[in-house]
Amino acid sequence: MAAEIDDTYAEAFKSLYAEVLITAKNRKWLDHAIQAATGNASSTILCDCEAGLDRYVGPGSSQISDAVGDESFQTPDGRLGAILQFHVPRFRKDRVEALDRSLLVRISQNVLTCPTTACFNVQLDNPNYVHLGRKIAYFGDGYQFRAERFGRKVWVIPILSGEWIVERRCGYREGLMGGNLWFFGATADGALDAAEAASAAAATVPGVILPFPGGVAASGSKAGSRYKFSIASTYENFCPTLRETLGEKSRLPEGVQSVQEIIINGQNLDVIRQATQAAIQAAVNTPNLLRISAGNYNGRLGKSFIYLLPHRQPE
Repeated sequence: MAAEIDDTYAEAFKSLYAEVLITAKNRKWLDHAIQAATGNASSTILCDCEAGLDRYVGPGSSQISDAVGDESFQTPDGRLGAILQFHVPRFRKDRVEALDRSLLVRISQNVLTCPTTACFNVQLDNPNYVHLGRKIAYFGDGYQFRAERFGRKVWVIPILSGEWIVERRCGYREGLMGGNLWFFGATADGALDAAEAASAAAATVPGVILPFPGGVAASGSKAGSRYKFSIASTYENFCPTLRETLGEKSRLPEGVQSVQEIIINGQNLDVIRQATQAAIQAAVNTPNLLRISAGNYNGRLGKSFIYLLPHRQPE
């Protein structure tokens, strides 16, 4: 029996996001770079950004069975590559500086250090960019130099294993954060199985990322806290173990023993809507899944709504 789908919407808010193309000798070293560069980037509640893998690109990428691949995207050096997204909320006054800092730290410490990698710009036609390559190039201690490689303007940094190449510029533009779905399970496995299926399906849509570990968030949060130093806290109204403590204040549907969530960030509203529908269709028939819903703040956080029921989506 299919789970019930709530007539509601997820509420996304504007971000600034940068895209980085990383290439490597093979998938082993590419994945090490991806995991390191996008680590500790699940939520901007305490992380410096939200980051994740968009898709694999280049030779052999379509043969990767557990992720979306795009061989039509030609990498500059002809190797297997991956496109990563890095998002910061647009409402931050220091949003450009924050994004610049996140890129500098993550690429210099986790991609420069990863064997066989190179780093390229994705948004070639974008007039908005940060000088990522120049800043990382100072690691060369005066031995770095500018060059043209693979038709791109790059910095070349001598390193112990040879040379490391990084494109001079990294473009950024406006995107969206905060698309989400909630999965209410009659059992813990039911909720998690549904979230896993949904996450895997959403990830097949080019242009989106799911920043939480494995694409799933086990500890969905609400804005605010009783503690002044905290900007977010556990969503107690939906915690199964607090049902009796909260009494009538509990908003957990009857029979629900566990709730899992996925978060979807992306290039624009259209791709997040596509990913949301793909996720719902992949999860709706999961055994022991009772309901699919989403979190919103009645438009107070963002003005981009992703409706769960397709017919409610405005043209």
